[in-house]
Amino acid sequence: MRPNAKLIKTTLTGALGGLIFGFDIAVVSGIIDLVVQHFGLSGFEKGLTVAVGPVGTVIGCFAGGVMGQRLGSRAALRYAAALYCLAAIGTAVAPGWIMLLTLRFLSGLGLGAASVLGPVYITELAPAQWRGRLVGAFQVNVVSGLLLGYTSNYLVGRANLGAIDWRVMVGIAAAPALIFFILLFTIPSSPRWSASRNEIDEALTVLGQMGAADPKAELAEIQSALTAEHASAHEPVFQWKYRYPLFLAITIGAFNQLAGINCILYYMHSIFAAAGFASESGYVQSIVVGATNWIFTLVGMAMIDHFGRKSLLIVGAIGSAGCMGGVAWIFSSNSHQSALLGLLVLFVAFFSLSQGSVIWVYIGEVFPTAVRSKGQGVGSASHWIVNTIIALGFPILVHRFNEGTPFVFFAAATVVQLIVVTLFYPETKGQTLEQLQRKLIRA
Repeated sequence: MRPNAKLIKTTLTGALGGLIFGFDIAVVSGIIDLVVQHFGLSGFEKGLTVAVGPVGTVIGCFAGGVMGQRLGSRAALRYAAALYCLAAIGTAVAPGWIMLLTLRFLSGLGLGAASVLGPVYITELAPAQWRGRLVGAFQVNVVSGLLLGYTSNYLVGRANLGAIDWRVMVGIAAAPALIFFILLFTIPSSPRWSASRNEIDEALTVLGQMGAADPKAELAEIQSALTAEHASAHEPVFQWKYRYPLFLAITIGAFNQLAGINCILYYMHSIFAAAGFASESGYVQSIVVGATNWIFTLVGMAMIDHFGRKSLLIVGAIGSAGCMGGVAWIFSSNSHQSALLGLLVLFVAFFSLSQGSVIWVYIGEVFPTAVRSKGQGVGSASHWIVNTIIALGFPILVHRFNEGTPFVFFAAATVVQLIVVTLFYPETKGQTLEQLQRKLIRA
């Protein structure tokens, strides 16, 4: 049985947070050099301008997890969308660098909350046999946002708006956030949230609308799991019994960024410029990379429920490590720069069908309902903490050593990921959240 129209519409709406997430990354990539020129920033200040957003995102991850547990994912997503929309508009008119940093931080708060709450919401709605592909819709929206953002940056750049180029690029990002906010008033609460609030009739109705094979039996399983966990909004996630899910969430979040993906997306123009490519060429190559990301995320989504999460992670780690090693060699040897685009495109392809497709699905699956939002917040925070460190450190490493040094690190980190995933990660495909809960929670 295929997902029905109601399930698809609800999933796509819940996943729209990923669109603004991706759009924002593309915006940063497009504006950073323009902002450096406009405000006369140093290398450290350039890194801080990029990193302040992820700092806000880390805090937003934890805040979003707590809000989701107390208010439900749907209600908390509304606050996140409104905050990002207002911050994007403010950034576009920021009179000075400090104000820009403050508003980028607030944008990060909204993105962090959305990156936690969107996958949780879809995870709690989706039938087990479709969960991987439906939660993967969040990542599809991320890469769709990237592609739209790169295209938007290119078009704005071609318009030759002069000093306000970067302000227009940022301001446009408010539009998808506003649409997201409005659509969030058209979708239901998740059945697991409703059940945790003892709203049994609503939970049963939504399960039926989402296409559950036996809504009453699934509701009984949800209630049983909630009773066993004594679920409440005050259930802490940092407990010994949750040590295995915490290990999985924290490591997959960290490995996602240690592969170097967001650093490449943030500094793409700088990377191509260091290899001798012209500025306008950098915008076009960004679109090529964004299109590759989008295509192979769809490939990963199509494969995730068939081949499983662990298999995709292993294949992706092998390919990603090889590509990062190749990029490091290009910069270290100062030769074969023409191969740079091909290697980055191949890296993005491997990353997208593995880590890019799996991370949000996997983190949402390994925690029980009682702490799922908070657990998603921990995994997302791990992702963004590492992102912040790398975003801040990339220009410093390049300045002190050479352009190849960060890519050596990315290749080595991905080899470590391959070893850890192979030895310690369980497969989660095809199992209900309650079945996984019984396997992964340890006394």
